Amino acid sequence: MAFRCQRDSYAREFATTVVSCRPAELQTEGSNGKKEVLSGFQVVLEDTLLFPEGGGQPDDHGTIDGVPVLRVTRRGAQADHFTQTPLTPGREVQVRVDWERRFDHMQQHSGQHLITAVADHLFGLKTTSWELGRLRSVIELDSPSVTTEQVAAIEQSVNEKIRDRLPVNVRELSLDDPEVEQVRGRGLPDDHAGPIRVVTIKSVDSNMCCGTHVSNLSDLQVIKILGTEKGKKNKTNLIFLAGNRVLKWMERSHGTEKALTSLLKCGAEDHVEAVKKLQNSTKLLQKNNLNLLRDLAVHVAHSLRNSPDWGGVVALHRKEGDSEFMNIIANEIGSEETLLFLTVGDEKGAGLFLLAGPAEAVETLGPRVAEILEGKGAGKKGRFQGKATKMSRRLEIGTGLQMQSGCPPSTPRIPWQPQSQHPGTVFCSLTAGGAASLWFLRPLPEKRRIKEPLLIQPA
Repeated sequence: MAFRCQRDSYAREFATTVVSCRPAELQTEGSNGKKEVLSGFQVVLEDTLLFPEGGGQPDDHGTIDGVPVLRVTRRGAQADHFTQTPLTPGREVQVRVDWERRFDHMQQHSGQHLITAVADHLFGLKTTSWELGRLRSVIELDSPSVTTEQVAAIEQSVNEKIRDRLPVNVRELSLDDPEVEQVRGRGLPDDHAGPIRVVTIKSVDSNMCCGTHVSNLSDLQVIKILGTEKGKKNKTNLIFLAGNRVLKWMERSHGTEKALTSLLKCGAEDHVEAVKKLQNSTKLLQKNNLNLLRDLAVHVAHSLRNSPDWGGVVALHRKEGDSEFMNIIANEIGSEETLLFLTVGDEKGAGLFLLAGPAEAVETLGPRVAEILEGKGAGKKGRFQGKATKMSRRLEIGTGLQMQSGCPPSTPRIPWQPQSQHPGTVFCSLTAGGAASLWFLRPLPEKRRIKEPLLIQPA
């Protein structure tokens, strides 16, 4: 038996009776993209106005006596409605469908039938599957490629048939009806029960289908084929919009065009050329910036190396920079006696880090540094580098490295002066326009240096 939604796709509400209600769970995807499990009830009705997902078509949304239905699935000859409120068996209820969603699905599904039939008739392109997506729909064609000319011909033909106002009829055939053999289809589900439902577009196509459809192609309004993409092995995906989705797409496109006209200070016909010029300018600026950053890295390395406070633990942070910037500094310094801790990025947010120096020390301290910065990294041959999410804790790293290199935590912290030399252990700080900071930790005797991992506990 067909459901009420299949017998009359245009019905928006009707009365029926609750048959059963049992506890159930529903797995959904939360706003953060993670799977969530909802507790609720599976409600079965004598008949339903809400389409259960199937045939490539998502389920309907709607309500039962005002109670939201979150999912509708087919189980044999009945439909399960998931709600978070129980409904009493035997009770008469009013079912209402989310009409905007329903009509959108009707337009996309009937549009798919029409495109599939025309693509097959004109070019022998067979449909192997399709997907009714949230923003666009995709038909998988059994061909390694589809030309631009073929796409244009298909689009022209389907829109001509829409303007011809061809009727769409739904019939039910018994399994042993000879006509079943002449109907296009990809087989029936294993748990199919009852007669076979056939959707026919007059003089165009007859196809086995369980979905909801328009009663006349004029309700499709228009079909726009957005193009094709490479699909699975030897397949091509054809992307399309039908009906109201075309109007919404045009509205979004027009809004984007207006915004670009305002930003680029030129007409729509010049947008592409204007963006190309901006891209070329940006590439040139990026290249020049990269060269300057490399030169700066070399200069910083030489300045560090020639500093009177050189030795022990050296830490440098710069807001602007990348992994190449840090590695150039490490390469230029090339010292295996000094522990170099370099960081780039947001001082309180995310960034990159590099620990370089004696291989044994780096191998021991590197993973702990990554843990404290709440990041990940890897290393070999005296270098450990990675990404950090909490750069605000880099000063704690400095304190820990200070302890491991033999410098007492109580060491006085003295502002950096280019020509000054301070006896004993020195903590130095350099800030250039808020963009960089630098500190040195002069070591104590070798026997007191790194003996165990950092002992700092994560906050």
